[in-house]
Amino acid sequence: MDTKAGGTGPHRRERDPAGGRASVFARLARLSHRHCWTAVIAWLVVLVVTVGVAGAVGDSYQDDHSLPGTETQQAVELIERHSPGGAGDTLEIVLHDPSGLEDARTGEAVGDMLAEVAELPGVERVGSPFDGGGGAVSEDGRTAFATVVLEGTSQELSADEAQAIVDTARSAAEGGQGGQAGEEGLVVEVGGAGARQLAEGGGGAAEGVGILTALVILVFMFGTVIAAGLPVVTALFAVGSTVGLIMLASHVFTVASYTPYVMMLVGLGVGIDYALLVFARYRGELVRGVEPERAAVAALDAAGRTVFFAGCTVIVALLGLVALGLGSLQGVALAVALTVLVTMAASLTLLPALLGIFGDRFARQFRARAARRAERGRGREGDRWRRIGGAVQRRPLVALLVAVIGLGALAAPALGLRLGFADAGNDPEDSTTRIAYELLADGFGPGVNGPLVIAVEGGDGGAQAAGAQAAERLAEAGGVASVTGPIPSEDGELATLIVHPDSAPQDEATADLVHELRDEVLPPLAADSGAEFLLGGPTAGVADFSTQVGERMPVFVLIVVGVSVVLLTVVFRSLLIPLKAAMLNLLSIGAALGAVVLVFQHGAFGVQPGPVEAFVPVMIFAIVFGLSMDYEVFLVSRIHEEWERTGDPGLAVREGLAHTGSVITAAGAVMVAVFGAFLLSDDRMLQQFGLGLAVAILVDAVMVRCLMVPAIMQLLGRRAWWLPAPLARVLPRVELESHAAGAGPREGGRAEPARR
Repeated sequence: MDTKAGGTGPHRRERDPAGGRASVFARLARLSHRHCWTAVIAWLVVLVVTVGVAGAVGDSYQDDHSLPGTETQQAVELIERHSPGGAGDTLEIVLHDPSGLEDARTGEAVGDMLAEVAELPGVERVGSPFDGGGGAVSEDGRTAFATVVLEGTSQELSADEAQAIVDTARSAAEGGQGGQAGEEGLVVEVGGAGARQLAEGGGGAAEGVGILTALVILVFMFGTVIAAGLPVVTALFAVGSTVGLIMLASHVFTVASYTPYVMMLVGLGVGIDYALLVFARYRGELVRGVEPERAAVAALDAAGRTVFFAGCTVIVALLGLVALGLGSLQGVALAVALTVLVTMAASLTLLPALLGIFGDRFARQFRARAARRAERGRGREGDRWRRIGGAVQRRPLVALLVAVIGLGALAAPALGLRLGFADAGNDPEDSTTRIAYELLADGFGPGVNGPLVIAVEGGDGGAQAAGAQAAERLAEAGGVASVTGPIPSEDGELATLIVHPDSAPQDEATADLVHELRDEVLPPLAADSGAEFLLGGPTAGVADFSTQVGERMPVFVLIVVGVSVVLLTVVFRSLLIPLKAAMLNLLSIGAALGAVVLVFQHGAFGVQPGPVEAFVPVMIFAIVFGLSMDYEVFLVSRIHEEWERTGDPGLAVREGLAHTGSVITAAGAVMVAVFGAFLLSDDRMLQQFGLGLAVAILVDAVMVRCLMVPAIMQLLGRRAWWLPAPLARVLPRVELESHAAGAGPREGGRAEPARR
């Protein structure tokens, strides 16, 4: 056995024995490996208990779209203060008959149906469109809607209660099935946020497709199903346990309903990725002849450090979302950060335990495969990547220029990014909310689906007089289709105006109208009447959200990038490498957002165009910036290991790429498969997450880490490891790579290359 390869030769510091200088990662690996069944059973107990308890208790997810301090939130609070009984959200029961709604039988059927709906759980009251009690009839008399006032918010309406409202409403139509617009007879559909939960799709089969594709890739890489399955099993244990914990946490904290799907999206990709980095190093140790336990210890001592520092970077990036101050995002960020933490723990404890169970089998299989490769004369493993590295080093400027131009072109559409939220117009075409949305737009104009709400308080002649004056002025404003009100509050101290734009909720013209009314129309009205005007509503909330994100994004970026640069500076004891990593990560993120804008905002590949979900860019930034550090740390740490061993920067780059290129490519392919599978989801937000993350990882694993990083490292040469002397004296020393893998410590030898 080659003891030198295993790092246990007598001329080295003893790192392997239990009482030696082994790192915490090595000690953890040895403990898990020797007590493998105990570790596996412990993880199994955690999984079963958390999932079992969570299944018994259920979840309490809440979509908190409040925006503290914004005008929209102030308007909501003002209306609730003056009309506490009218604070419930609403649904719309939409009626359509191509031959008209005047028929007496139709009126009777609708009246009976509305009375039944009023008695259902969760319903406060129902207003008929025919008697002015709440709703309206279109000018052509073929479309109408009745307003259903709920007892609470749309989030508090259960799926069963929403389904009961839909079923009861549709009973008024012939056959009780609602029908489709354009058919003969009465069509009845239900719109509104409460009903949209019936049309929302989760991950569906996306997780299964992603896992299956990842398993196929891993089988090709490792040659056996068992070896390929270990990273997948590790990820499933971690994600399953975390989902159970988050379900329980939702009873105490505000956790958005889409959080589990985002967690699974990130957790599966990261979990497989982390386990793969460790397992690939483990395979390399076995092929060199190291016995299984020492191979596991050496793998965790080297790749385990990479996983730890990369995972910490992801967590820091996610926690940076707290700086945005958006409650709905804070819960998601904390949940995903917990997912990354648990997957990191599973990679450092559960995986070495599984290696302890299958280690002898892997040793025989991997060594036999390596022997067959040698017999066929296929050369050293990694020769292809050495050739690629050599080609890049011969023309580093050309390689760098081509990559920058390509990524810049892909990122260009992101300059026109427009934020928004999906509405019923993005629901599946056969859903009741989508049909109701289109019927309302056809009968009353597109703006009826995105009304603006103006709360009027005070004034010289009272709120009603100020509201009436404002209604006349607003009706003449450009971009306004109609104005309803003023509607008095329960205490008479407040008046509410409903303004319907002449453009759809997601149109840019509607967002422009919000700013125009706030900045140019309402201030003169307030000055003339002495009243206070607050413009709110869902559409205005989107504008406020975009403004908040735009104002706070620089602080968020500064925190995430700054902390990451400091962390990498400590790890690599270099100033230029962290700055290079930050710039390349930003380029990957730009390319990802550009692809999302191109597909979902501009409608490429036949996708319905619309704004990008307001949560997506900041989440993609946090997740991608952290994940990009996986490959950065993995590649550069191996380059640093070779640099420490040889002192030749060019050779270090080629050897580093040779040892990591195939692993980075395989890991990237796995994550692209997992993330890309979410394009199969029915949920538009998950589709955007999936595309953005898949493009970012593809770009990062192929163009950035395997092309741009070698080119930049070649251009920098020895300067890549430069660190100012004053900074070097104050920074703590953190050994990222283990010397047990082949590069002995520099005891009494040459000076450290970075500061020669």
